[in-house]
Amino acid sequence: MNFVNLKTICLYILLIVLLTSCEQPTNIDEVRLNFSTDNVIILNLSLGFIMFGVALQLRVSNFIQVFKFPKSVLAGFLSQFLALPLFTFLLILVLQPSPSIALGMILVASCPGGNISNFMTSFAKGNTALSVCMTAIASILAVFMTPLNLSIWGNLYQPTSEIINEISIDFFEMLEIIGVILILPLIIGMLLRNYLPKVADGLNKFMQIGSLVIFVGIVYFAFSANFDLFTKYIGAVLFIVLAHNSVGILTGLLIAKLFKLPKEDKKTLAIETGIQNSGLGLGLIFTFFDGLGGMAIIAGWWGIWHILSGLSIAYFFRKKW
Repeated sequence: MNFVNLKTICLYILLIVLLTSCEQPTNIDEVRLNFSTDNVIILNLSLGFIMFGVALQLRVSNFIQVFKFPKSVLAGFLSQFLALPLFTFLLILVLQPSPSIALGMILVASCPGGNISNFMTSFAKGNTALSVCMTAIASILAVFMTPLNLSIWGNLYQPTSEIINEISIDFFEMLEIIGVILILPLIIGMLLRNYLPKVADGLNKFMQIGSLVIFVGIVYFAFSANFDLFTKYIGAVLFIVLAHNSVGILTGLLIAKLFKLPKEDKKTLAIETGIQNSGLGLGLIFTFFDGLGGMAIIAGWWGIWHILSGLSIAYFFRKKW
């Protein structure tokens, strides 16, 4: 695929530029972003509300239709939870970023796909039913896979392992919080869709735009009280997030190509793997890592950048592929 080859070449060029010109600040690992307990609760409620919006689109028939062709679902799982964390780890070994930045990259890669991927897949003329189901399935699996991937890959890299061991994260507490944020709204939304479809249709019209607005609000809310720190350190993560996001999109395309999926499903996997639920990442960072600077700035800039890159790649897919 010419597009994949072009993106790969661009990524290699980008990595060379990063390696030769990017300097990491020495004190970003000591920075803590201000975020109160009440703000964390509001953030988590907002994330649950966004997940509720995804669930409003789900019918049992969606799952039945997708699982008639399980190869795409399996490819999506491998791309999201196995390949992306692995390639993220390799990217970290190449770039050698500050420990808190590296841990932020691992956490973002461990999160499920973001809900705005559904809109982008639809705009790109991908497989929207597959996208919605993948978002739901990934959110369910993330209850276990996100803490697991964070623990595995975070402990494999010594600088991030020191942070994890110092904080002493409770694996089961993280699992419980992710479950409440993602699974409970998913169940409520699907029940509403099944038993009150007209109400679900009415809410869904609002949620499609509302979820995007809420997500942007989450990022703004997280950084409004820390804007000076964000502007001070954004240069440290700007190109790293660009490279990481490119790896995510390429990972989805690569796995889809290996599985010989149809074009619509290739578009879907590229977007699903490149659009991460960085809002969930922010919630976990402020809950378990006390707003650790490099992690929070990585997740925050991911939240902004992947909207821009996702819309751009969706437009390209729609017009050129």
